[in-house]
Amino acid sequence: MTTVASRSAGPASCCGSKPAANQNSPTAATLPPSACCGDPTPNAETGACCSEPAASCACQSPNAEETRQGQPAGSASAEPGRLPVAIIGAGPIGLAAAAHLVEKGETPLVLEAGGAVAASIREWGHVRLFSPWKYLVDAAARRLLEPAGWSMPDEERLPTGAELAAKLLEPLASHPAIAPHIRLDSRVIAVSRRGFDKVKSAGRDSAPFELVVRHPDGRIDRVLARAVIDASGTWYAANPMGGGGLVAEGEAEHADRIRYGIPDVRGRERNHYAGRRTLVVGSGHSAFNAILDLVSLGDESEGTDITWAVRRTDIGLLFGGGGKDQLEARGALGTRLQELVRNDRVRLVTGFRASRVLQNGSALVVENDEGGRLGPVDQIVVATGFRPDLSLARELRLRLDPWLEAPEQLAPLIDPNLHSCGTVYPHGATELAHPEKDFYVVGMKSYGRAPTFLMLTGYEQVRSVACALVGDEEGARNVALVLPETGVCQTDLSGGGCCSTTAGADQSVGIGSCGVSNEAPVRLGRTATVTAVA
Repeated sequence: MTTVASRSAGPASCCGSKPAANQNSPTAATLPPSACCGDPTPNAETGACCSEPAASCACQSPNAEETRQGQPAGSASAEPGRLPVAIIGAGPIGLAAAAHLVEKGETPLVLEAGGAVAASIREWGHVRLFSPWKYLVDAAARRLLEPAGWSMPDEERLPTGAELAAKLLEPLASHPAIAPHIRLDSRVIAVSRRGFDKVKSAGRDSAPFELVVRHPDGRIDRVLARAVIDASGTWYAANPMGGGGLVAEGEAEHADRIRYGIPDVRGRERNHYAGRRTLVVGSGHSAFNAILDLVSLGDESEGTDITWAVRRTDIGLLFGGGGKDQLEARGALGTRLQELVRNDRVRLVTGFRASRVLQNGSALVVENDEGGRLGPVDQIVVATGFRPDLSLARELRLRLDPWLEAPEQLAPLIDPNLHSCGTVYPHGATELAHPEKDFYVVGMKSYGRAPTFLMLTGYEQVRSVACALVGDEEGARNVALVLPETGVCQTDLSGGGCCSTTAGADQSVGIGSCGVSNEAPVRLGRTATVTAVA
């Protein structure tokens, strides 16, 4: 096991020597003795860098000196020996957090589990976002990039996930002020206070955070930080198909034919779905995207059949705000899907809560507890939303809402039973704070199980958190956010949280309303046969 920062390190391992660093570090700087531990010189008696239990070597952030030299003109310098702020995840919110911290003279350390920045986004790179570029670029990131020659894409254009990564996140991660602080293939598996379990209180707030980091080759590093910003997202913690929030019987056994999220049915996963029968479970935007892609695939491949199952029985708000949605592409998703249901291109089943998945010859069937059965189908797409993985913070003191699993002060502002994306109130460090001082969860993960997150929200979160971490209480407190209205008064907690629209989708919009349709009630087309189990 490799210890990146330790309580007491000999001169050969820290002071004035080249520190051990993750192999993914773009550079590894040699630190002068004056950069050690927050102390002017090494301990005279022991020769160690760290003479105080709570202190740590500056080699914890091996590129601290380079970072100070690479900061934008006019920005402050980080204190020699000051521990970095650890950021978990190199997606759009994590990289924006790094940009804000660098702008304020802080040293970030971005720990990304994947082999490239934006690893999660690349998995849905085929999906077109329903937010245009003007809502996708953080202000601090733009201030950092533009002097280096970066140009803002067409502000009204809707990028795909792949375009977002290539045109924004890769340039940001490659910027000289950010690149030295990114560690790829570095999965954070646990966070604690160094030397303090969850129970111990005295002196807790002054102890550094300790992050346990696992690499693909099995190596384990332990990293110290003065603060932690968890921007790891929820993409790898999809909700299961089971109606009660648990994995349905047989769901794990048939995992090779069940896909979570938005499969690339017209690209790399085409062979799994072309000419086959697919059941899509879920009622949010992820489900919308998956269905629209399958319909397009059906136009190209005969025999492609789509059944759509939702848990809700009232479909009044199922299709969203349509023309009243201020994000036109988001409204168009529901409008297009509504027409496909009316025209019998998609079979819709309402009030179906899956309980078990069974083999039926070479196919699968899905049953509920009321004796209903859907199928046979060849593939299942589960788009029932996401949940936060809370395991890495088990030894930290968190205060979470009991059902949303979001920070307790934030939860009432984002409860999807009450709020749509456009009715969320501005919030920042105050609402994101936990009893564990200087630990913040931001981005999609901060919303817990609520599906209404938009990227603009995350950018304002990290701006406020960065202010709080440098002692700018007024800046942290003065939050402002204007989000596009959805055109509906509420969303369903069971819906997905992916704010996107199918690449190449028709962006025309149709009817829609805030709760009550101005048109005649929706007439469903073909409905899937739900057979009784003998």
